[in-house]
Amino acid sequence: MLQAVINAFKIPDLRAKILFTLSMLVIFRCIASVPIPNVDRDGLRAFIENNQLLGMLNLFSGSGLTNFSIVALGVYPYITASIIMQLMTPIVPRLNELSMEGQQGRNRINQYTHWLTVPLALLQGYGQTLLFSSQPGTDGRNLIENFGLFDLDTALPTIAILASLTAGTMLLVWIGELITEKGIGNGISIIIFGGIVASLPANVGALGSGSSAGTSIVGVLLFIAIGLLTVVGVVLINEGQRRIPVHHAKRVRSGRVYGGTTTNIPLKVNSAGMIPLIFAVSIMVFPGMVASFLEASNTEWVRNLAERIRLWLSPDTVPYNIVYFFMVVGFTFFYTMVVFQQQRIPESLQRQGAFVPGIRPGRNTAAYLQKVLSRITIVGALFLGIVAILPFIAGRITGVTALQLSATSLLIVVGVAIDTMRQLEAQLMMRNYEGFIN
Repeated sequence: MLQAVINAFKIPDLRAKILFTLSMLVIFRCIASVPIPNVDRDGLRAFIENNQLLGMLNLFSGSGLTNFSIVALGVYPYITASIIMQLMTPIVPRLNELSMEGQQGRNRINQYTHWLTVPLALLQGYGQTLLFSSQPGTDGRNLIENFGLFDLDTALPTIAILASLTAGTMLLVWIGELITEKGIGNGISIIIFGGIVASLPANVGALGSGSSAGTSIVGVLLFIAIGLLTVVGVVLINEGQRRIPVHHAKRVRSGRVYGGTTTNIPLKVNSAGMIPLIFAVSIMVFPGMVASFLEASNTEWVRNLAERIRLWLSPDTVPYNIVYFFMVVGFTFFYTMVVFQQQRIPESLQRQGAFVPGIRPGRNTAAYLQKVLSRITIVGALFLGIVAILPFIAGRITGVTALQLSATSLLIVVGVAIDTMRQLEAQLMMRNYEGFIN
């Protein structure tokens, strides 16, 4: 691996991509330190530490929510917009037509996603800031002062805060797209990766601050065990694949024989990567986040209902983890099938005169590939779901609950790291260098 890194830096264009990605991450971390004024950061930090739902949002923002910086929302609004567009594409005829128009159609859908991100960022920014402005801080004053959209005295500061938060989100999305275009890896995933890695030292250090020495030792050992198990499991599942043999028919053109070779279609056990986990976490956080906002309502029954929903959807409860497990499994199947349909492998095989032995080209090939993909995806989906709730199970057995966010972080970090190394390996193999993954 060290030699592969050295070889990568010997190639000018590849070295430029790696340095560009690293520079964008440095810029992201610098932006995450730009604060919004009139915020009690010590009180806000204590409030977020006692709320696991806000802790999850803080994880996606790279601790930007704790500092309440201009990127406090992170890329969560964009992820939510992407989920909505993914769900609406098969339903809305116009979006379905655009998805079949190749790169131009995907660019148009991506543009719609950007437009949808803006109102979602405004809505989330207003809800979060309204929640913080109603909470008392360490000095007796509210966590955020001078906030109120419908008051003439506070309307201008409120608009400035909302505009800053929305601009920060769109800036992160732009940086992520620059990384995708000019760097290495998927830009949005790299942004989330950078935020999680920046907050991991604090999460790991928190394991040593248990109520007793025994609890701390058990927590650290359990963290190491879960970390190793997760890394090994994710790598094995991501590398697992089913190879479908494909024969290419012989063709004679101008006296030359073409085709007649045998290749294969590698169907991965986990074709969706870490995307289902990110989607599931985003959706699971949303209802609890809305409930947290409604707890400040003046209506008693609304406050009571919001409190019950927030407690029911807390990450350390059984209902939350049951729903979380099925959400991860469901999104794995959904995203895998969406990606498979967009690839249009059966149509490409038919145009190239290739076929799967024993299977007729066209619809029969599509049905066969879909059947095989569904079977192998069961393994990947169940594994991903089990690993996602593994920290909760370990916490119930040992009484250590500080691993919830750390294990989720580790899942995303390992998955993004593998996907990024794959892209780097592809660049190296094009230049006859040995990659990271053998």
